Amino acid sequence: MAKKKFKTEVSQLLNLLIHSLYSHSEIFMRELISNSSDALDRLKYLTLTDEALKKLDFDPRIDIRINGAGENTLVIEDNGIGMNDVDLADALGTIARSGTKNFMDKLTGDAKKDSNLIGKFGVGFYSCFMVSDEVEVISRKAGEDSAWKWTSDGNSGFSIDGAERDGQGTTVILHLNDAGKEYDSQWQVKSIIKKYSDHIAFPIHLHWSETTGKDDEKKTEEKEEQVNAASALWKRPKSELKDEDYNEFYKTIAHDTDEPMLRIHTRAEGTIEYTTLFFIPKNAPFDMFQADYKPGVKLYVKRVFITDDEKELLPVYLRFVRGVIDSEDLPLNVSREILQQNKVMAKIRDASVKKILSEIQNYSEDEARYADFVDQYNRPLKEGLYSDWTHREDLLALVRYKSTSVEGWTSLKAYKDRMPEDQKSIYYLVGDNEDALRKSPLLAAYKEKGYEVLLMTDEVDEIVTPMIGPFEEMELKAINRSGSLDDLKTEGDKKKEKDAEPVLKKIKKVLGDAVKDVVASARLSDSPSALVTDDGDPSAQMRQMLQAMGQKDIPEATFILEVNPDHPVVKGLADAGDEQLADDVSHLLFEQALLVEGVALKDPVAFAERLNRVAAKAL
Repeated sequence: MAKKKFKTEVSQLLNLLIHSLYSHSEIFMRELISNSSDALDRLKYLTLTDEALKKLDFDPRIDIRINGAGENTLVIEDNGIGMNDVDLADALGTIARSGTKNFMDKLTGDAKKDSNLIGKFGVGFYSCFMVSDEVEVISRKAGEDSAWKWTSDGNSGFSIDGAERDGQGTTVILHLNDAGKEYDSQWQVKSIIKKYSDHIAFPIHLHWSETTGKDDEKKTEEKEEQVNAASALWKRPKSELKDEDYNEFYKTIAHDTDEPMLRIHTRAEGTIEYTTLFFIPKNAPFDMFQADYKPGVKLYVKRVFITDDEKELLPVYLRFVRGVIDSEDLPLNVSREILQQNKVMAKIRDASVKKILSEIQNYSEDEARYADFVDQYNRPLKEGLYSDWTHREDLLALVRYKSTSVEGWTSLKAYKDRMPEDQKSIYYLVGDNEDALRKSPLLAAYKEKGYEVLLMTDEVDEIVTPMIGPFEEMELKAINRSGSLDDLKTEGDKKKEKDAEPVLKKIKKVLGDAVKDVVASARLSDSPSALVTDDGDPSAQMRQMLQAMGQKDIPEATFILEVNPDHPVVKGLADAGDEQLADDVSHLLFEQALLVEGVALKDPVAFAERLNRVAAKAL
């Protein structure tokens, strides 16, 4: 068969792996054994549920042979589900998920040397090119007669040709390079398997040749030894397991080199029996905000693998969780449609969510430590406030916000505990950039009164926060919404508002339909004007988000212009007899407020001309 080129992103990835990660090369063994374990899992399930494969002679195992295909070779072999020529091309010639290429494009500098690269891509097979000049993959798919061989040097591309193989499964032959020659040692390979793969639920057999005797009496014997414990780690009692056991199991299923931030091991007995073992990664999965993200939880029934591609095993907002659910009560032939409606699965899911959120709550008691969690997972938890009403109170205790009054993160409860007695609401401001929010002219009056304002920069805040409702009887109010102004108005402000009516009408007449209204502000101090959105209207951030989502026919943003009656510009405008100057200043009050909000001006040239005319008259 003709030589084929790798897809561009595969070539980029291989280049990074081969040239940047040699110091972490031993993880190739973990990745290949993990792939074999997955293949065995899938075939085991089919031999129990697929009529065509129920009579298959299947004794699942993984065999690793040192120099099993010639000198300086390492062979990893399984009798799992196998692949045909199409599967080989798809699995080993391209990275199918769009998120991978997007992530590749963002990698620069030292980030490319991060050993987590392999785990972030979820394509650990390619790590074998760190130790190999050439890799051959011979595979035969279960239920098919033909075998196929995929061959590549990890550089020029790959070829797929017909091959021979007794029975289903996959054989990976590594032709070791200079950096990989250390892996033709029985002791080295054995120690790596014990370190990374002892928990693999299928037996791993190591094969090697051993020479004894001297000179003409030398005798070579073929040796074989089962190296791993071959039991499902999550079914073992917690008292038998050490941190190292959990950590290596996590690294295998999550394809990660870091230890997890948190683990949660639960065994439930009673009307429903199940075991769960969940992990929260130290760093968020790179595809967490991709539509085609890879779910991180595997479902087993009585230790038989069912699926690792079901996004509903946990709520979407917990998509960063990695781990295993093993049920004693689900049927082995449970389909995706049945799974989504199954009462047993619903109870396991609900109990799992409660347990995960409870453990995160315990973790949050150390705020310094919890800050690392918040940096990674605050946004998906906020999504839960929108989608999971059942666990809303638990989630409200876990989400955090930046604030005008404290360093770092704060909770809603901590905010409320700090509130002055005369404060009527919990105040917040939503925007794209924290620094810009901290400079917002709308904050002045709140700071003067000693009122704290939460600063929200996640895209979901605009949608989620209004749905929270009262928190401990305190309403949440956006300070860039017109309705929040009433909390600050004093009798003096009301008098100023009445006195300012002539200049407000003058500005409104000039601006016309460009603004929804022009009102006197009780919250501006140093700034002459600012924009707020009327309650019920989409904000500028909401419009940008809807546009990014591809939504069309979004109505034009209409703002309320708040002006500061005490500011010299506004006072001067009230007395201005020059109609051109009044017109220019009215527009500039609006346009400079638009710029502060991050909204692009429709006519920058007209803005510049107005600014020049006013500057010329001032000079």
